[in-house]
Amino acid sequence: MDRRIFIRLSALSATGMLLFKRAYSFSHERAVDVQAPGKKTRHILLRSGWQTENIGDIGHTPAMLALIEKYLPGTAATFWPWYSHLPDEEVEMLKKRFPAVRIVQGTLSSDGKASTPELQAAIASADFFLHNSGPATIAWENAATFKKITGKPFGVFGVTYGLYGTPETATLSEAAFVYFRDSVSLKKAQDAGVRPPVVKFMPDAVFSIDVTNDEKALTFLKANALEEGNFLCCIPHHRYTPVWLHKAKNKPFDAVRHARNEEMKENDHKPLRDAIIEVVRKTNHKILICNEDETEQLPGKEWLYDKLPEDVKPKVVWLDRHWLTDEAISVYKRSAGLFGNEMHSPIMCIAHGIPAIVCRWEEQSSKGYMWQDIGLKEWLFNFDNADEIKRFVPAVLKMAVDTKAAKQKAEEAQKRTAMLHKEAMKEVEKASRPV
Repeated sequence: MDRRIFIRLSALSATGMLLFKRAYSFSHERAVDVQAPGKKTRHILLRSGWQTENIGDIGHTPAMLALIEKYLPGTAATFWPWYSHLPDEEVEMLKKRFPAVRIVQGTLSSDGKASTPELQAAIASADFFLHNSGPATIAWENAATFKKITGKPFGVFGVTYGLYGTPETATLSEAAFVYFRDSVSLKKAQDAGVRPPVVKFMPDAVFSIDVTNDEKALTFLKANALEEGNFLCCIPHHRYTPVWLHKAKNKPFDAVRHARNEEMKENDHKPLRDAIIEVVRKTNHKILICNEDETEQLPGKEWLYDKLPEDVKPKVVWLDRHWLTDEAISVYKRSAGLFGNEMHSPIMCIAHGIPAIVCRWEEQSSKGYMWQDIGLKEWLFNFDNADEIKRFVPAVLKMAVDTKAAKQKAEEAQKRTAMLHKEAMKEVEKASRPV
């Protein structure tokens, strides 16, 4: 370890524990400590929160906190969000479910200097750095720096490999464990030479999510005459997420990706419309067109609802606003199932034993293949393949008609992911033990 870093870390270790033995204020009183005086509590620094515009990305954090709570009781957890913009409603949701969670914000330089004293103290007192599920090992550099300046380990839980050109390979081999959330990523990483002590397939953390907002969901369902167990959810999605429409990102317009979205919108959404029509006309189910990313509200109306036949529209509800993860889950768990072009809403459904069909295409990462990895291959459709598109509508209709069999299939997948998470958390427990 570099001598200057060692001296600074030694000083911080003393002050860091002092800071963490009292409640401290940061970002509107968001960081709260409940550590018992004189007791060495396991402390995990959780790097998570890749976006706030997408309820799936938001869902990673409460899902992992639920796993820590269940399998590592008494552990102190500090949430360090990747995204600098953290809305109050997201904090309120986390605090409602996990009142003791600490939240620190800031950046970390490669030489170990944090931009805020709260983050520096959290790093100094943490026993373990846990990189949460995500599209890649986004915070690979933070993980490497944490290990370099503290000498303590890090682990990676349920990521996709090789996305965005992330230079993660060498860092991953230094981890205590690395879990990839789809078998395609696992093979690619192993072929690339990723060699930590433990490297396996592990489903995305969101399969363990349990945050809910029943009051808000029930109000919404009543206002829209949606009866429990008697409606399906449907989610549209662009080929490329138009991140230039994310209000907090301030990204430039991408004409090439926009053109591709426009070119493929009919290919990717006509099957959804056809499925809506079949379900409405052949069953008693209604349809809720909802969203996972805030940019999907308008496509839900223009690409799906507005193009439906007039006899179908009265049994279709379009959600005209974005919603938070807890409300969405409380709606999903009261539905008969979900189908669409997103990934994490289906995961949230399976987490609660609700059937879900996933559609994907070449522009997406390999994360969709986790559906076949958990035994749901029949509910995974590639919309670049004309034969699979032909099989899509019958599969949705079958899910809507034979609800008992569909639910049993979902519950089997739920049990499978829960078992895998339990095994993975044994490695988290072992790697994060206080020294």
